[in-house]
Amino acid sequence: MGAVKLENLPHYEYEDYAQWDGDWELIDGIAYSMSPSPVMEHQNISANISYELKNSLKNCNKCQSVLALDWVVSEDTVVCPDNMVVCNQDKKSQFITKTPEIIFEILSPSTMKKDRTTKYNLFQENGVKYYILVEPKIQNIELFILENGSYSKVKSSEIFTFNLTTCSFKLNFGNIFD
Repeated sequence: MGAVKLENLPHYEYEDYAQWDGDWELIDGIAYSMSPSPVMEHQNISANISYELKNSLKNCNKCQSVLALDWVVSEDTVVCPDNMVVCNQDKKSQFITKTPEIIFEILSPSTMKKDRTTKYNLFQENGVKYYILVEPKIQNIELFILENGSYSKVKSSEIFTFNLTTCSFKLNFGNIFD
Protein backbone atom coordinates (compact mmCIF):
# COMPACT_ATOMS: atom_id res chain seq x y z
CA MET A 1 0.00 0.00 0.00
CA GLY A 2 1.39 3.43 -0.97
CA ALA A 3 1.72 6.53 1.13
CA VAL A 4 -1.21 8.91 1.37
CA LYS A 5 -0.75 11.91 -0.89
CA LEU A 6 -1.41 15.34 0.52
CA GLU A 7 -3.68 16.26 -2.37
CA ASN A 8 -5.91 13.27 -1.53
CA LEU A 9 -6.58 14.44 2.03
CA PRO A 10 -9.76 16.41 2.74
CA HIS A 11 -9.25 20.18 3.09
CA TYR A 12 -11.26 21.61 5.98
CA GLU A 13 -12.11 25.20 6.81
CA TYR A 14 -13.20 27.06 9.91
CA GLU A 15 -16.87 26.42 9.14
CA ASP A 16 -16.21 22.65 9.34
CA TYR A 17 -13.98 22.99 12.40
CA ALA A 18 -16.60 24.97 14.34
CA GLN A 19 -19.00 22.00 14.17
CA TRP A 20 -16.64 19.26 15.38
CA ASP A 21 -16.94 17.63 18.79
CA GLY A 22 -13.83 17.23 20.88
CA ASP A 23 -10.57 19.15 20.79
CA TRP A 24 -9.00 19.74 17.38
CA GLU A 25 -6.61 22.03 15.61
CA LEU A 26 -6.77 22.86 11.93
CA ILE A 27 -3.53 23.68 10.11
CA ASP A 28 -3.58 24.43 6.40
CA GLY A 29 -6.88 22.59 6.11
CA ILE A 30 -5.62 19.41 7.83
CA ALA A 31 -7.35 18.31 11.04
CA TYR A 32 -5.22 17.35 14.05
CA SER A 33 -6.78 15.66 17.06
CA MET A 34 -5.80 17.14 20.41
CA SER A 35 -6.22 13.88 22.27
CA PRO A 36 -5.31 12.51 24.64
CA SER A 37 -6.16 15.28 27.06
CA PRO A 38 -3.26 16.96 28.88
CA VAL A 39 -1.98 15.22 31.99
CA MET A 40 -1.81 16.76 35.48
CA GLU A 41 1.83 17.88 35.13
CA HIS A 42 1.02 19.66 31.86
CA GLN A 43 -1.96 21.47 33.38
CA ASN A 44 0.01 22.50 36.49
CA ILE A 45 2.78 23.99 34.34
CA SER A 46 0.23 25.80 32.18
CA ALA A 47 -1.43 27.23 35.30
CA ASN A 48 1.97 28.39 36.59
CA ILE A 49 2.76 30.07 33.26
CA SER A 50 -0.62 31.79 33.32
CA TYR A 51 -0.05 33.00 36.88
CA GLU A 52 3.40 34.38 36.06
CA LEU A 53 2.12 36.11 32.91
CA LYS A 54 -0.91 37.63 34.64
CA ASN A 55 1.28 39.01 37.44
CA SER A 56 3.85 40.33 34.97
CA LEU A 57 1.22 42.03 32.81
CA LYS A 58 -0.89 43.59 35.57
CA ASN A 59 0.40 47.09 34.75
CA CYS A 60 -0.16 46.79 31.00
CA ASN A 61 -3.75 47.53 29.98
CA LYS A 62 -3.11 46.60 26.31
CA CYS A 63 -1.87 43.01 26.74
CA GLN A 64 -3.45 39.97 28.31
CA SER A 65 -2.50 36.43 29.20
CA VAL A 66 -4.70 33.80 27.57
CA LEU A 67 -5.05 30.11 28.41
CA ALA A 68 -5.80 27.56 25.65
CA LEU A 69 -8.08 29.62 23.44
CA ASP A 70 -8.51 29.24 19.67
CA TRP A 71 -6.41 31.53 17.50
CA VAL A 72 -8.10 31.77 14.11
CA VAL A 73 -5.09 32.35 11.88
CA SER A 74 -6.95 32.01 8.58
CA GLU A 75 -10.02 30.34 7.12
CA ASP A 76 -8.25 26.96 7.12
CA THR A 77 -5.99 27.32 10.17
CA VAL A 78 -7.11 27.37 13.81
CA VAL A 79 -4.72 26.48 16.63
CA CYS A 80 -5.08 26.39 20.39
CA PRO A 81 -1.71 27.07 22.07
CA ASP A 82 -1.33 26.25 25.75
CA ASN A 83 -0.62 29.85 26.80
CA MET A 84 -0.43 33.12 24.89
CA VAL A 85 0.04 36.83 25.35
CA VAL A 86 -2.04 38.96 23.00
CA CYS A 87 -2.04 42.73 22.76
CA ASN A 88 -4.80 45.03 21.59
CA GLN A 89 -7.28 42.13 21.34
CA ASP A 90 -10.96 42.69 22.09
CA LYS A 91 -11.39 41.12 25.54
CA LYS A 92 -14.96 40.06 24.73
CA SER A 93 -13.98 38.10 21.61
CA GLN A 94 -14.74 34.36 21.57
CA PHE A 95 -11.36 33.58 20.03
CA ILE A 96 -8.06 35.25 19.21
CA THR A 97 -8.01 37.18 15.95
CA LYS A 98 -4.71 39.04 16.28
CA THR A 99 -1.29 37.45 16.13
CA PRO A 100 -0.14 36.65 19.68
CA GLU A 101 3.13 38.25 20.73
CA ILE A 102 4.11 35.23 22.86
CA ILE A 103 3.12 31.58 22.58
CA PHE A 104 3.99 28.81 25.03
CA GLU A 105 3.59 25.16 24.05
CA ILE A 106 4.08 22.52 26.70
CA LEU A 107 5.54 19.47 25.01
CA SER A 108 3.97 16.07 25.34
CA PRO A 109 4.77 12.83 23.50
CA SER A 110 1.62 13.17 21.35
CA THR A 111 2.26 16.80 20.25
CA MET A 112 6.05 17.23 20.41
CA LYS A 113 6.76 16.72 16.71
CA LYS A 114 3.93 19.04 15.61
CA ASP A 115 5.00 21.72 18.14
CA ARG A 116 8.64 21.58 17.02
CA THR A 117 7.96 21.61 13.28
CA THR A 118 4.47 22.44 12.00
CA LYS A 119 3.58 24.98 14.67
CA TYR A 120 7.12 26.39 14.81
CA ASN A 121 6.87 27.18 11.08
CA LEU A 122 3.28 28.43 11.36
CA PHE A 123 4.08 30.81 14.20
CA GLN A 124 7.25 32.03 12.50
CA GLU A 125 5.39 32.70 9.22
CA ASN A 126 2.61 34.57 11.06
CA GLY A 127 4.88 36.86 13.05
CA VAL A 128 4.66 35.49 16.61
CA LYS A 129 7.53 37.37 18.24
CA TYR A 130 8.35 34.83 20.98
CA TYR A 131 7.80 31.07 20.84
CA ILE A 132 8.59 29.08 23.97
CA LEU A 133 8.71 25.29 24.12
CA VAL A 134 8.44 23.86 27.62
CA GLU A 135 9.74 20.31 28.20
CA PRO A 136 8.25 19.05 31.50
CA LYS A 137 10.18 15.78 31.72
CA ILE A 138 13.57 17.48 31.82
CA GLN A 139 12.34 20.87 33.06
CA ASN A 140 13.78 22.71 30.09
CA ILE A 141 12.75 25.88 28.28
CA GLU A 142 13.56 26.61 24.64
CA LEU A 143 13.00 30.27 23.78
CA PHE A 144 12.85 31.50 20.19
CA ILE A 145 12.66 35.15 19.13
CA LEU A 146 11.56 36.32 15.70
CA GLU A 147 14.28 38.42 14.05
CA ASN A 148 14.11 39.42 10.39
CA GLY A 149 11.32 36.90 9.73
CA SER A 150 13.12 33.87 11.24
CA TYR A 151 13.32 32.37 14.69
CA SER A 152 16.60 32.43 16.54
CA LYS A 153 17.09 30.35 19.65
CA VAL A 154 17.89 32.56 22.61
CA LYS A 155 20.01 31.48 25.53
CA SER A 156 17.64 32.37 28.31
CA SER A 157 18.44 32.84 31.94
CA GLU A 158 15.96 32.09 34.67
CA ILE A 159 14.60 35.63 34.35
CA PHE A 160 13.94 36.91 30.83
CA THR A 161 12.73 40.33 29.66
CA PHE A 162 10.06 40.29 26.98
CA ASN A 163 9.79 43.43 24.86
CA LEU A 164 6.31 43.59 23.35
CA THR A 165 4.72 46.12 21.05
CA THR A 166 3.05 47.99 23.90
CA CYS A 167 5.07 47.07 27.01
CA SER A 168 7.97 45.14 28.49
CA PHE A 169 8.01 42.74 31.39
CA LYS A 170 10.22 40.21 33.13
CA LEU A 171 9.22 36.59 33.58
CA ASN A 172 10.80 34.16 36.01
CA PHE A 173 11.00 30.81 34.19
CA GLY A 174 12.16 29.21 37.43
CA ASN A 175 8.64 29.48 38.82
CA ILE A 176 6.85 27.52 36.11
CA PHE A 177 8.04 24.05 37.17
CA ASP A 178 7.13 24.47 40.88
